[in-house]
Amino acid sequence: MESTSLLFYGLIFGSIGGGLFVYGRKQRAAVPLVCGIVLAIIPYFISNIYLLVSVGVALTALPFIVKKL
Repeated sequence: MESTSLLFYGLIFGSIGGGLFVYGRKQRAAVPLVCGIVLAIIPYFISNIYLLVSVGVALTALPFIVKKL
């Protein structure tokens, strides 16, 4: 059951990361670009579900908190 959850959350945060990457590249915005790259990579390195979800939610919210950089 744990591996299924990791796969699901990895897919969700990877998809959000891909969207943020494309948005950051088109808008020439550094914060969404970097958050998108990190969101696409972190599921490979984090094997704890709670840590993956907390880091994923924080990185997803970061571009909305920091608007222009």
